[in-house]
Amino acid sequence: MRLGVDAYVDTGALRPGDVEVVGGRVTAVDLPPAGTGRVVARGFVDLQVNGFAGVDLLAADADGVRAASAALAATGVQAWQPTLITSAEADTVRALRTIAGVVASGDHGGAHIVGVHLEGPFLAPARLGTHPFEHRRDPDPDLLRRLLDAGPVTYATLAPELPGALDLVDDLVRRGIVVALGHSAADAAAAHAGFDRGARAVTHLFNAMSSFSPRRPALPGVALSRADVVVPIIVDGHHLAPETVRLTFAAARGRTALVTDAVAAAGLGDGDYRLGDVAVRVADGVVRRADGTLAGSALTMPDAVSNVVHLGIPLVEAVAAATSVPAALLGRPELASLRPGSPADLVVLEGDGGLHGVVAAGREAAAS
Repeated sequence: MRLGVDAYVDTGALRPGDVEVVGGRVTAVDLPPAGTGRVVARGFVDLQVNGFAGVDLLAADADGVRAASAALAATGVQAWQPTLITSAEADTVRALRTIAGVVASGDHGGAHIVGVHLEGPFLAPARLGTHPFEHRRDPDPDLLRRLLDAGPVTYATLAPELPGALDLVDDLVRRGIVVALGHSAADAAAAHAGFDRGARAVTHLFNAMSSFSPRRPALPGVALSRADVVVPIIVDGHHLAPETVRLTFAAARGRTALVTDAVAAAGLGDGDYRLGDVAVRVADGVVRRADGTLAGSALTMPDAVSNVVHLGIPLVEAVAAATSVPAALLGRPELASLRPGSPADLVVLEGDGGLHGVVAAGREAAAS
């Protein structure tokens, strides 16, 4: 079938032409444009998903993980990282083992699980955000080893200024795990030290980290100024001001990534939910703890892309931030390649960034 588009995005580059799909694979590109104004790209890659469609991943069983994965696929996500916030070691290990079992089975339920994002527990006490203080830990090589042994960790967030943190960065990098600096009170020197040791990203830029100022750029300023650092952001209209989003894309062109930081409320709506040990309430689409602290988001990836385009960012840059940039950070650039032979896990977008439809394994599905 032809997808009826005018252009396609291949590894971050916009190319004219319609695309044909047969039997779960892309079979032709560069066909005559359909005149619809639509664009097709490979499915989204979300680096940070705490929960989705009623499922909290710290508490989920295997069926719950697969249900979240299926719901994500319906929104156009083709690959994702279940994200586990700071919690009791036993709870984190149980969740890691559950996800490991799902991955080992080969049945992910929908979108492909590329690995787990450990967001903690080695975080700055003053920058925890919604992470429970009682489960925060100082850098501990033995604890890290136990967590890594429990499941397929591909990504870890830590605060580089903590004593011993740089040794953990060394260990994670040796294992091929992406290190992101976040939930951190790092000054510029500590931030540079973490990146110099091999950290390659930040976790939700500007949120839960030391603030930028003219003479104290801190972690945000260092991340924006270094060409070797990817800067994921949450564009839900609550975590960042519009000007901050535009500034990030301008300063970090080609290395800005979109993440949802979604919790169980994503895809459902307002109400009461849980994020690990933390009770959260969603009102008017904003997720907060009882004390008012932001606690993840109810964002979906197609909404993130649309939000970015409506802020004036070109569609191709918005799509790259949700596909090729996170895919490259994970060492999986093939996830953003749209060429003959590529898997037909695709999103069809309107010219304004809105989601028109989803193609999963070559079959059209109703966009969620």
